[in-house]
Amino acid sequence: MKAWILDHQAPIDEKPLQLVELPDPAPGPRQVRIRVLACGVCRTDVHIAEGDLPLHRSPVILGHEIVGVIDAVGEEVNRWKEGDPVGVTWLGRTCGSCRFCRSGRENYCPEFLATGWDLDGGFAEYTIADADAALALKDVPLPIEELAPLMCPGVAGHCAFRLTGARVGDRLGLYGFGPTADSLLRVARHLGIEVYVSSRSEHNLRRAREHGAAWAGNAAESGMPVTLDASVIFPPAGQLVELALRDVVIGGTLVLAPVAMTPIEIADYSRNLWGRDIRTLYNVNRRDAAELLELAAHVDLALGAEVFAFEDLPEAMIRLRHGQLKAANAVVRIVDR
Repeated sequence: MKAWILDHQAPIDEKPLQLVELPDPAPGPRQVRIRVLACGVCRTDVHIAEGDLPLHRSPVILGHEIVGVIDAVGEEVNRWKEGDPVGVTWLGRTCGSCRFCRSGRENYCPEFLATGWDLDGGFAEYTIADADAALALKDVPLPIEELAPLMCPGVAGHCAFRLTGARVGDRLGLYGFGPTADSLLRVARHLGIEVYVSSRSEHNLRRAREHGAAWAGNAAESGMPVTLDASVIFPPAGQLVELALRDVVIGGTLVLAPVAMTPIEIADYSRNLWGRDIRTLYNVNRRDAAELLELAAHVDLALGAEVFAFEDLPEAMIRLRHGQLKAANAVVRIVDR
């Protein structure tokens, strides 16, 4: 098979990924082989390639927004058959037996393995996935180039949304408005939750209004127009934390979605933090991913994608790195249906 591998980290402009020929992989027990149709390109892929995140194995095939079709099934697999359309997310494998896995919190599993970091991912013609990590896509009415971003921005947004505990009639604040927040906004509106969006980008504010935001502006300058039941911060900007807490009600929740953040300081604990909860998004879980895909049958979750040929993956990563995409997401089409 053809695959893009990363064996050393370097600035993305130097194109550190190499296109090579590898033997077609074979699934082991409780695994499936997926013929990859498309794979989204995530900023995390860029962070791994450039060295912002350490290499966990070398060489490695990046890519964790995988959409494809099962074409081989390993022993002890009963859930899947050849021809089933599936997706794979960042969650590649968990132990299944620790206290976190047993209590439905597998994203905290100490043996969590990430697709495209610890395990080979989707920048290849074939990939191997644990049967339990694959997600059914047959009932999701989206083309493959729109399905791929659901595997990361969509799923991450839904996991963050569930952490807020927001319910019908609540007011939810979103700080930053990229694809992850966009997906969350659409789901929240469908579930009867008012959404208030803060961004410095007028383009993003217009998009938020188009997709149903009750208000969209720059809360860093004007503050939120209402008190919120919960909020989610997406940019890695620690200075937003106290700002966001200030507008959350006592008993409310603030969710921090970034993997890393600049330093956080709470200057006025009693007024802005006391009585409120702060939660962090830590990996993703299959329960929330499956729920999002069920909702996708009823909510328009097409987030927009610029599609690249498989051979043009390095260009897609460069364009993503420098903010030069023509759409919200970059997706590499690997095999046509």
